[in-house]
Amino acid sequence: MNREEHLNWCKKRALEYLKPKDMWGSFVSDMKKHEETKNHMAIELGAMLFFTGNLNTVEEMRKFINDFN
Repeated sequence: MNREEHLNWCKKRALEYLKPKDMWGSFVSDMKKHEETKNHMAIELGAMLFFTGNLNTVEEMRKFINDFN
């Protein structure tokens, strides 16, 4: 699986969850499973935003995840 395919798979799986916490956990876990995405800037940026309360809703988390490439 190439980088783009893996990133799309990560997004798809994360967006199946109904809570921001679960969406985030799935996204990070899956991103770390591929050599080309394991250090993606979305992981660090998302963690800062999530833990400071800036990704509180499903809509915010969905947009955040979908906007990365």
